[in-house]
Amino acid sequence: MPATPESRLSSTEIETHAEAFQKSRDDRRTELMEDYVELIADLIEHAGEARQTDIAQRLGVTQPTVAKMLKRLAEENLITQRPYRGVFLTEEGHRLAIATRRRHEIVEAVLCRLGVDPDTARNDAEGIEHHVSEKTLEALERFLKT
Repeated sequence: MPATPESRLSSTEIETHAEAFQKSRDDRRTELMEDYVELIADLIEHAGEARQTDIAQRLGVTQPTVAKMLKRLAEENLITQRPYRGVFLTEEGHRLAIATRRRHEIVEAVLCRLGVDPDTARNDAEGIEHHVSEKTLEALERFLKT
């Protein structure tokens, strides 16, 4: 009887592998929420408000798509919405936006330091930032300080 891939791995290796895939799945679930919260914070900071139409335009999606995500963000207590006044971050949403922006800035800085051009670094950091653990982020910060 041929060996299956599972029989060639120890139970610890299988568990570690499963944990890595679970983390990746969890990261994907929160990635969109983080992008929205970070964008909302940027819009408020630079334009004084975050409107559904502006969010849709900046993300290149339809307003119904934005409305659906805003409902989810409200259910997660990350935003509040006021009729005719736009979208506002809750305290929890503001903390998430700050943490997301911090991760992005660190990853982008490391990529630039490695010689990646600024536009590519900014674009690549947008995807990488959602998958960086706190331990890795701390190591990247130490690298930047050397």
